[in-house]
Amino acid sequence: MKLLKVIILSLSFLWASAQAQNISIATGGTGGVYYPMGGGLAAMLSNKVPGMSATAEVTGGSVDNLKLVGTGKPYVAFSMADAAKDASVGDDKFKDKPVDLRALLILYPNLMHVATVESTGIKTMKDLKGKRVSTGAPGSATEVMAFRLLEAAGLDKDKDVKRERLSVAESVNAVKDRKIDAFFWVGGLPTAAVTDLANSPGMKIVMVDTAAEVPAMNKKYGNLYFPTVITKQTYSGMAKDNNVAAVANLLVVNASMPDAEAYKIVKAIFDNQLELVRSHAEFRNIKLESQKANATPVAYHPGALKYLKEKGVKVN
Repeated sequence: MKLLKVIILSLSFLWASAQAQNISIATGGTGGVYYPMGGGLAAMLSNKVPGMSATAEVTGGSVDNLKLVGTGKPYVAFSMADAAKDASVGDDKFKDKPVDLRALLILYPNLMHVATVESTGIKTMKDLKGKRVSTGAPGSATEVMAFRLLEAAGLDKDKDVKRERLSVAESVNAVKDRKIDAFFWVGGLPTAAVTDLANSPGMKIVMVDTAAEVPAMNKKYGNLYFPTVITKQTYSGMAKDNNVAAVANLLVVNASMPDAEAYKIVKAIFDNQLELVRSHAEFRNIKLESQKANATPVAYHPGALKYLKEKGVKVN
């Protein structure tokens, strides 16, 4: 009888452990960067971390991902820093519904693409007035940043543009079919769907500058945004470098994730970074020296802090 009890307790413990190690990676749409990165991360964690099984999920993007983290289920989520800040304080799309978030890592910068083609005549943010524009998929942080960018450029998102809510892949198809004139997309480099547009026969891609709007966005929303450049070599047919607004990407989890689990995930990412780069080049841009308290609006998870401390990184 005692032996039976021991066996039952052991099996219960093993079952609980297995349950705790089943992780879902909340990514984004199939045309973006989160999706291939999430797939690569899930495969690596499943292969390299004993007892851990991870699967990647297609989602609407950052806002949807943060809501999934808010369920308390074992989600690891990609998110832009601005959406994560809103979620952590219960603002904007998370009004009065804050999510108890913790950051595992600062990832790479997400760059704002305002993309069109030469035939539309659009060259500047002001030229978007009266045009058919996609501001990103519902549930994406592209939509959050697009609205803030339009506002900073002196445009009313409801009155000054004819707005669609499409994913980046859908946006590219709509531009090709001349159903929209331009689209917003915040992502890493290169984004597969934008590459597809740039390589389309009979179309010349035009990338609109957005760096000038950064000061106004930061004044209203906090120092979340910074200017950077999409070089003209990034996408075929670009006439010049594109000066853009950018925001950091984070890997976030619910605060309830066990410290040991958070530690294992962060350690595995750095231990297997070269393997991860094969799924997307942006994994190269995850760096220990980028991990700074003032670079993330969300506090680090204690498990992540333990790993960073071991590596001599002073976060606080």
